[in-house]
Amino acid sequence: MKVTMNHKEVETGASNLLILPQRHVLPHGGIAIAVKNRIVPRVEWGNNPLAKMDSPVVIRSFCGG
Repeated sequence: MKVTMNHKEVETGASNLLILPQRHVLPHGGIAIAVKNRIVPRVEWGNNPLAKMDSPVVIRSFCGG
């Protein structure tokens, strides 16, 4: 299935947001995922299936000033 992740079209086998970081070598911690302009709480990732042409945005946290 194709989705647009962070403005790039990617092919993914991830069926939901919980699997997405594992399939695309994203860090386990320090990230948030938004779908349809809404941050999805991490506890809900497994309950949020990916649909064809969804546009998840992965936001990475970082330290600094």
